Amino acid sequence: MTRRRKKHLHTRRRHHDKPGVAPGTLVPPPDSHPSTITLIAYSEKDITEKSLSSINEITDYIGTWPVSWINIDGLANVDILEELGKILHFHPLALEDVLNQHHRAKADDFGDYIFLITHMMRIKGDIVDNEQLSLFIGKNFVITIQERPDGDVLDPVRERLRRGEMRRIRTASADYLAYSILDAVIDGYFPVLEFVGDWISNLEDQVVLKPDQQLVSETHFLKRELRRMRQAMWPLREAIYTLHSEHPLISDETQIYLRDCQDHIINILDLLEIDRERASGLVDIYLSSVNNQMNETIKVLTVISTIFIPLSFIAGVYGMNFDRQASPYNMPELGWAYGYPFALGLMTLVLLSLLIFFMRRGWVHLPKPDNSQDQGVETTLKP
Repeated sequence: MTRRRKKHLHTRRRHHDKPGVAPGTLVPPPDSHPSTITLIAYSEKDITEKSLSSINEITDYIGTWPVSWINIDGLANVDILEELGKILHFHPLALEDVLNQHHRAKADDFGDYIFLITHMMRIKGDIVDNEQLSLFIGKNFVITIQERPDGDVLDPVRERLRRGEMRRIRTASADYLAYSILDAVIDGYFPVLEFVGDWISNLEDQVVLKPDQQLVSETHFLKRELRRMRQAMWPLREAIYTLHSEHPLISDETQIYLRDCQDHIINILDLLEIDRERASGLVDIYLSSVNNQMNETIKVLTVISTIFIPLSFIAGVYGMNFDRQASPYNMPELGWAYGYPFALGLMTLVLLSLLIFFMRRGWVHLPKPDNSQDQGVETTLKP
């Protein structure tokens, strides 16, 4: 039996604005990380990558290079977002949505730029981490803002830019870079679903072999987290549809790639729905396994009781101790020299008769002896 490995999905406290706060007010989430800024600016032949000490430095690259990718990790320094909004004229409500880490995936059109919210999911050890990713897509820039500076699923995109392996990504506009980032996020869902599928398979084996109450709690936890995953993935389909509709910032060729992204997210939602159905069936499997075990236990107790009822009857009859001198019909076997062996023999005969009857009915069977060990012959119930 495979030992069950405990798995947990990462949960985090959601950040909401306090009631009455003015719209567009930027409040950092609790326990947020200090912000760091990195930049990748590139053309068909050249690429530069560096860390920025101030958000104002992006003005040296945006507009100067064909495409600039600015990535901000951490949300503690809201002054960076405020300055970013002033430089690129971002709407305060969009910046506020960046800090509120509870949004469904969405895409908003602000004319000169597109604001997109999605969620990155990746496996970290034995947990599945869910992190909100915000994107601002402009004519010659893409800005990504992440919750934590502890890695992401975008390294394949960075490597393609550095190596210049698919010339398409180095020659295309910012919309293709945004597609590449979104495609990497969506591709990151498949290992997560595989991880969850293995978790469900492990639970199914445990429920059948050794059901216990802990499995029920873990199953409810799994169902709750699958529901959260669905809430994160389902709106992304509509957001992608909004992107690949006609928009001056999205070229016709990039819209074809975005339709492929939408096909992938539909496939992911189908797989997620299958996992949800399997997780829902775990409770039914658990109840069925518990009932089967109870039935087997009741069968064993019933067979034992059936065997001992006639034996108890015989022992009770011969334990009444009637006085034979009062009447010749009072327990004549009490004065018989073989009365005790006769009672034991009668019990043995009844026992063997019952066992033969049970075996012919298929209720019990004699297991084949193990040649490697002389374990004797035991009478057991059929599984």
